[in-house]
Amino acid sequence: METFLGVIVGLLVLMVLVTLHELGHFIMARRNGVKVLEFGICFPPRMMAWVKDPETKKWKRLPKHEWKKPQKGLIFSLNWLPIGGFCQMDGESDADTREGTFGAASYWSKTKILFGGVAMNWLVAIIIFTILAWTGMPKLLEEGQFTIGADTRVEKAPIEVTMVVEDSPAYAAGMNTGDLILSVDGNEIREISALKAYNNEHAGQEVKFRMERPSQKCLDNNAAKIEDKSASGIADAESSETTTEVSCSENGHLVYETVATMNPQDSEAGYLLGIAMGETETSYSTWSAPIVGVGLTLQLTGETFKGVGTLLWNLITGVGSQLSFDSSVREHGQESLKSVGDSVTGPVGIIGVLFPNSTAEGPAYLAFVAALISVSLACMNVLPIPALDGGRWTLITLYKLRKKKLTKEVEEKIVARAMMVLLGLMFIVTILDIVRMANA
Repeated sequence: METFLGVIVGLLVLMVLVTLHELGHFIMARRNGVKVLEFGICFPPRMMAWVKDPETKKWKRLPKHEWKKPQKGLIFSLNWLPIGGFCQMDGESDADTREGTFGAASYWSKTKILFGGVAMNWLVAIIIFTILAWTGMPKLLEEGQFTIGADTRVEKAPIEVTMVVEDSPAYAAGMNTGDLILSVDGNEIREISALKAYNNEHAGQEVKFRMERPSQKCLDNNAAKIEDKSASGIADAESSETTTEVSCSENGHLVYETVATMNPQDSEAGYLLGIAMGETETSYSTWSAPIVGVGLTLQLTGETFKGVGTLLWNLITGVGSQLSFDSSVREHGQESLKSVGDSVTGPVGIIGVLFPNSTAEGPAYLAFVAALISVSLACMNVLPIPALDGGRWTLITLYKLRKKKLTKEVEEKIVARAMMVLLGLMFIVTILDIVRMANA
């Protein structure tokens, strides 16, 4: 059920982000005198449509039998395929010279129209990050996530158990994946490094852990009545040899105390007590929230371009190394190519894996991921790939510098070939996503 909900949320978020991108094109086109024939939410086939009368400036429902007829006014449509949106301008070829068309617009107007979608995606990211800075920004970048230190309040959530090794001290103590460490020997510890230091100081000693289990809820605030008795671990907490107390948290989750023996070897191996852990940090800002919104968007933009550069370098060197006669060079190249495959995620991976996980983490995490995808959409469309906004601008610019006319036939041929390459890459990435999901 959670996966299904995550997929639905993912489709909605991507649809909204792409539609807002197209809205950026729409706004710039209208402001620069280019006629927009249709603005659509989702992709055809068409569900319903309205047309704006150019004389009365009023909207009216467009009957189905008139859908294929040319209309004088702007058409607004809702369509069936929930994979984005579109903005259809009049005369989108650079060679079109009719008044009010994209082709007849000035070079500067074309630049603003083509990058209007990119600007909108960056603006959306700034707005989301600004709101999160006010209401609670999750820390998702391991190092140096942008903040204004003078106006930042940081709250650390309890350490979460992300994995439990069988036959380990934690396993014997009844700990489960998803449990939260509230305290150790009565001491509140919110950092993994601090817990590891405590582990080394008390090597070989029995230590009391106070744990919360969000996956199990108390009924009527009575710890003796625990929801989901079939759950592993603490289901029969009252009779457990290691558990000394069972109670309820303020939010109705099961809270238990259990004893485990500290072992420094586990800490050195990276698995304290036989568990892997995750820590969550949330920051809050006031007057600096808009600055954080802009700064974090710029930071993530830089990281995205850096990641694209690394990916291309690994791809080029990986393919080139396969021509070497040295087996060690070829093996290193295969590792580079594998890293390319592992680092690329397509729509299937985003909707089928990323969004279900993000939805489960809560609204703040989901909003952060949505803003991150908005930044990625902006960066992707800046790239000089002919089928994308940046590529079309690059093509128009090159022909302008060469003082040659970019004919409709040449433009369509270049864009069509680039689109075929992109579709081929998307197909490969989709297969990789499916394989990764099947092996997960």
